[in-house]
Amino acid sequence: MKVVVRVKLLPSPEQAEALQATLHACSQAANAASQVAFATGATHKYALQQRVYAALKAEFGLSAQPAVRVIGKVADAYTTQNSHLTRGLLGRRGSKRRARAEASPIRFRPDSAQPFDARCLSWQMDAHTVSIWTTRGRMKNLAFTGSPEQLKTLAEHQRGETDLLYQDGMWFLSAICEVPEKPLNTDSAGFVGVDLGIVEIATTSTGQRHAGRTLNRYRRRQNRLRAKLQKKNTKSAKRVLKRLRRRETRRARDVNHTISKSIVERAERTGHGIALEDLKGIRGRVRQAKKNRYALHSWSFAQLRDFITYKARRAGVPVVVVDPAYTSQSCSECDHTSRRNRPTRAVFACTSCGVVLHADTNASRNLARRGEAAWNAGR
Repeated sequence: MKVVVRVKLLPSPEQAEALQATLHACSQAANAASQVAFATGATHKYALQQRVYAALKAEFGLSAQPAVRVIGKVADAYTTQNSHLTRGLLGRRGSKRRARAEASPIRFRPDSAQPFDARCLSWQMDAHTVSIWTTRGRMKNLAFTGSPEQLKTLAEHQRGETDLLYQDGMWFLSAICEVPEKPLNTDSAGFVGVDLGIVEIATTSTGQRHAGRTLNRYRRRQNRLRAKLQKKNTKSAKRVLKRLRRRETRRARDVNHTISKSIVERAERTGHGIALEDLKGIRGRVRQAKKNRYALHSWSFAQLRDFITYKARRAGVPVVVVDPAYTSQSCSECDHTSRRNRPTRAVFACTSCGVVLHADTNASRNLARRGEAAWNAGR
């Protein structure tokens, strides 16, 4: 399976200046190629290459292989746009949003990411340096750093292209790695149900509970600060808002990684599969009071589910997605379903058999049972 590993570059001021000039030149070349693709309709890589390859090398100082990678980036951007238009993600036919997307060529920011292949970039893993092409010549001994796990994955499984990125004043390389998957455990000892929420981010049927109190408190504090900065409406305030948004995104992503790793490791150790609830469209289905909408709409349920899914694939842990309907109102002991089984948000008290459980624990047990039934039915 493909995994993206991101490492941080540690350039000197001279190296950073050369990297910045390279990104700007590649972005200018991409904009020029995009205009040709839009005007001629030649959005396929090879058709576009016949039209712009020589011009990109002559006008923007690109070598042969970087010019090819720029053309590939433009072609991929138009492929993605056409896919979004077909699926209606850029608005319906006749809408203003769709008309704007179709009326002008795709534009690339001056610091947009630039892909490099093995001819443009090489890794020296022992020295923790890379050699990379720039518009000012080949740059060698460019240092990078990362976590021990990232560096190990990079050294053993790096395959394919690598993207050069500039974000928040820092330089990164995002490398594609082909990580082998373990054989799928087809004889699981059962399934672990995972109930996702806001107060309790994830609760499993085996007793794991990952509270969201700390993160939710952080989000509320950031929301108050965001409201103050939005009132100022100055350029400096907008810069701070952008920085805070990215910081909050990174923190939530880190929490999701930690939770998913814990759940998958325990399921692998005990020989269980994982049953997840299908929360697609939850923001449209669930009605919430106005004060609670921010918490619901800001939490990335899909990201956590994706993290659990890909980590489970690497570990050979089976994953099934089940319908969560009425799992919070059904008793995991006697299967009695009633709204009255939930006297409070946190408490489940069955009006039929009298069992009392934490509401999220009861829901996760129902998910585990549905997951095992779905797995057995699909064999």
